[in-house]
Amino acid sequence: MNAAEPVGAASGGLGSGTRSAVAAAAGTAGETGPGSATGAAPSDSPDLSRCSLNTATVKHATLPEAVDAAARAGYGAVGLWRDRVAETGAAQAAEIVRAAGLRVSSLCRGGFLTASDDAGVRAALDDNRRAIEEAATLGTSELVFVVGGLPGSAPETAPAPGTDRDIVAARARVADRIGDLAPFAAQHGVRIVLEPLHPMFAADRAVISTLGQALDLAAPHPSDVVGVVVDTYHVWWDPELQKQIARAGKGGRIASYQVCDWSLPFAPLALNSRGHVGDGYIDFASISGWVRDAGYTGDVETEIFNEEIWAAPVDETVATVGARFAEHVLPHL
Repeated sequence: MNAAEPVGAASGGLGSGTRSAVAAAAGTAGETGPGSATGAAPSDSPDLSRCSLNTATVKHATLPEAVDAAARAGYGAVGLWRDRVAETGAAQAAEIVRAAGLRVSSLCRGGFLTASDDAGVRAALDDNRRAIEEAATLGTSELVFVVGGLPGSAPETAPAPGTDRDIVAARARVADRIGDLAPFAAQHGVRIVLEPLHPMFAADRAVISTLGQALDLAAPHPSDVVGVVVDTYHVWWDPELQKQIARAGKGGRIASYQVCDWSLPFAPLALNSRGHVGDGYIDFASISGWVRDAGYTGDVETEIFNEEIWAAPVDETVATVGARFAEHVLPHL
């Protein structure tokens, strides 16, 4: 499977006729994108054909607004979150992206697989099967999985009474649930893409923290059924990173490359501390080069959680994302 496989033919900018098609697909009239920028990207613009806008980066934009802004800026793809897809339904979302001449680089997210009770296991499997079906409808082969924290945990809160602290058992259940879901994913042409999260999120969001752990979980399954995402925010610190990226490339496991920066000081909510590429501490030249050398040629998603960036005009954020991609990532791919 190719992370850059198009929903429709990719194009550079988005002319007025195509913008009207996006609006029609969204069930709206006229311009769908915020701001005043119109027309195609200038001919001397950097090549953003591998640049993908993850909708989390423009959290307050609707799906049509995010797609329109990305297309007008010359991006090749968008990475979608399920909440945005739910605004229109998967079939309509696919048409909106297709009308803009973009690809869906990935869908986020599936996962949360650590439940230890029967009802929790059933609910997780049901939700993930729906996510797999949504990904197939959208035309993307890549469904990102955040595997979940300790059972009974809740994001950014103290443990509740009875919280199961057995992280080894939780990881074993993740492996079991991947085994349950892999055949269904394969039937739909969708790859389960495991995302290791920084260790500070191990309690409440993901009990796998390194690319090596993700690859170990993927290993029992074909590479076109279970892969991994290299997200710079979560793995930049890992002393094994170069080795594990090479391992992932050798096995054909790299399904997505996501970028944003490690910015300090942290926001009050640690999850929302991601910054624009180039504003923090991450060595994008080295990591992008390792991803390149591993053979990855797919889209590169910028995924940022940051209150200040969410408050900025969408077109401004999209322009910054493209410029930082061109400066810090593209030369090393």
